Amino acid sequence: MKKSYGGIVAASLFMLLVLRYGILNYPTGDSFLTNALYTNTSNPLEWLNTVPPAVQNPENASQVISAEIVVFSLFAQRNVSNEEQQTMQTWNLLKHLINQAQGLPHAVDAIKEAGGAWNSLMTSVEEQRLGYTNESSPGKAKEKQCPYFLNKMNGTGIDNNVHKLRVPCGLTQGSSITVIGIPNGLVGNFRIELTGEPLPGEPDPPVILHYNVRLNGDKLTEDPVIVQNTWTVAHDWGEEERCPSPTPEKNNKVDELDQCNKIVGKTEEQRIRSNVSRQSSTVQDGSKSRRYFPFKQGYPFVATLRVGSEGIQVTVDGKHLTSFAFRETLEPWLVSELRISGDLKLMSVLASGLPSSEDSEHIINLEELKSAPLSPHRRLDLFIGVFSTANNFKRRMAVRRTWMQYAAVRSGAVSVRFFVGLHKNQIVNEELWNEAQTYGDIQLMPFVDYYGLITWKTLAICIFGTEVVSAKFVMKTDDDAFVRVDEVLASLNRIKVTRGLLYGLINSDSRPHRNPDSKWYISPEEWPEQTYPPWAHGPGYVVSNDIAKAVSARYKKGSLKMFKLEDVAMGIWIADMKKEGLNVQYVKEEKVYNVGCKDGYVVAHYQGPREMLCLWQKIQEGQVAKCCGGDR
Repeated sequence: MKKSYGGIVAASLFMLLVLRYGILNYPTGDSFLTNALYTNTSNPLEWLNTVPPAVQNPENASQVISAEIVVFSLFAQRNVSNEEQQTMQTWNLLKHLINQAQGLPHAVDAIKEAGGAWNSLMTSVEEQRLGYTNESSPGKAKEKQCPYFLNKMNGTGIDNNVHKLRVPCGLTQGSSITVIGIPNGLVGNFRIELTGEPLPGEPDPPVILHYNVRLNGDKLTEDPVIVQNTWTVAHDWGEEERCPSPTPEKNNKVDELDQCNKIVGKTEEQRIRSNVSRQSSTVQDGSKSRRYFPFKQGYPFVATLRVGSEGIQVTVDGKHLTSFAFRETLEPWLVSELRISGDLKLMSVLASGLPSSEDSEHIINLEELKSAPLSPHRRLDLFIGVFSTANNFKRRMAVRRTWMQYAAVRSGAVSVRFFVGLHKNQIVNEELWNEAQTYGDIQLMPFVDYYGLITWKTLAICIFGTEVVSAKFVMKTDDDAFVRVDEVLASLNRIKVTRGLLYGLINSDSRPHRNPDSKWYISPEEWPEQTYPPWAHGPGYVVSNDIAKAVSARYKKGSLKMFKLEDVAMGIWIADMKKEGLNVQYVKEEKVYNVGCKDGYVVAHYQGPREMLCLWQKIQEGQVAKCCGGDR
C-alpha cells in the first residue's frame, strides 16, 4: 500500500511540474490547463515521444516541456462531432511534423503558435456549442465578420498621436490601403506601418512594413528619402531599403516593378535625359534644379499601398513609387493594424479588397457548392489538393463555383480538398472553421500558415490521397489556378502510365537561386549541388499513387528530406526514389502555364476570382479553353 501511495505521489508531482512549466513557458497555459484536464485520450503520455531529439537538452528543460505541451495540445482528442472531424482527416497523421522541422524556416515556431491558435479556436467552438454567447452585446456577431472594406470613420482611433485602423482579417493579394494626408509640422516627417499581432509576452507587435518618409533627410543624406523596413522582437530592424537608393544599380524588381522608381531624387533635366516625359515629372515650383520627391510639406497627397504576389507596391498621386518584397514570416495575412504617425494631417484612410467570407444563408445554390461525400469503397481516379491560406475566402469560393463543378468532381470520381494552415487571428480561424463545416472541402493543418512551410502541405496531400482515400493519381495545385479537370483526366488516360509518374510542366535543368534578395533564395547549406533534379512547377502537377504512398512512408520513417520549395522538394524525393530503383516517367505538359493563361491551357495560374469565373463561363458556353482579359 505504501509503495502504491508513493508512486501516486511521484506521478502527481511529475504532472504538477509539467503543468507548472506549461503555464510559465507556454503562452496559452490557461487554455491548455483547461483542455488538458478535460481531454479524453487513450494514452495521455503518448505525446512524450513526439519531441524532436534536437530539443531534448537537459540545459533547456523548459523548452522541452513547452514543445511537448504544444504537441499534446494540438493533437489531444477534442470534443468534436464526426462531421467536424471530417475537416481534420490528416491532422493526427501529421503529429510527427515537429520531428521533421529541419530545413524549413521557423517550423517549430509555427507549430507552437498553432497551439495557442488551436486552443482559442476550440474554446470558441465549445462556447458556441454550449450557447455561451453574450446576449447583451448585439454587435458581437458583426465584429467577428471579416469586412470587405474599412474607412477612417468606422475604424480609426488616435492613441498617443498615432492614428490606428484595425484590420481584423489581414490582407491578401489585391487588398489596398489608400491614405490621403498633408505633411505638416516643423519637420514634416511621418510614418505608415502595417503591424501584426504581438505574441503573448512580447511588448510590441511585428512590423510587416515600416514606411518612413523623411522630408529633410537623415544621418545618411540631407535630401528627402523614403526608408522601408521590417521589425520583430527576435530580429530587431531588418535591412533598410531606401528610395532614392544609394546603390541604384541594385534596383531589384518586385512583382515586375522597381523597388524605387528611378525618377525619385532626380532633377527635371536628369529625368528628361532618362527618357521620362515632362508631363509625368512636372515639378510644382517649376525649377529644373529641384529634385523630384512625391511628398512635400503643406501639399496634399494620395498614397495607395497595394498587396501583390511578391510584395507591397506603393503609388503616390497615380505614380508607382516603391515596392517592398515580403520577408520571411512577415506576410500580408498577418497584418492586423495600420498605424500612421508623425507630422501629418490625416484626411482619409480607406482599406478595400479585404478578405471577407460569404454568408452561406444568402447563397442560392449552396448544396451544389458542397463537396461530394467520399465513398470508402470506391477508388478515386484523381485526388486534387489545393494550397490555400486561411483568409483567402474569395479564392476558395471561386474554385467551388468553377472547376470544382466539373462532372467528374460532382460525381465523386475526382475529389478536391483545400489544405489550409491556421491563422494567428482568432476571427479568421472562426470564419475558416465555419466555412469548413459548411462546404466539407477543407483540411486544416496543425501549424501556422507561413509560406516557408508549404512543403508540409505537399506531404499532407500525399497522405490524404493514399491513406484517407485511395486515388490512382494525386495532384497538387493552388487556389489561384484554374484546372481543366477533364483535360487532366484525358491526358492521364492517354499517356497510360500508372506507376512512377510525374506529370506537369517539367523543369529538367534549373539551378538554385543564390541571390539572398530572391524569394526563392537557397543557400549552399540547404542545397549544395549546382542543379536540381527534374521537378514540375507548382501550379499543377500530378504524381502516381505509388510515389505519393512512398512520400507518406518516408515521412513516417523520418527519412523524408524537407526542402522549403515544395515543387522542387517533390522532384528531390522522386529523384531519391529513382536512385533506389523506381522507374520514373517524367511526362511534360506544356499547357500547364506557370504564369498567366494562354488559349488551350490545361492549368492557368495567377487567376483572380473574376478571371476564374470568366474562364468557367467560356467553357460552359463553348466547351473550349479560351483565356479572359489580356491573356491569350
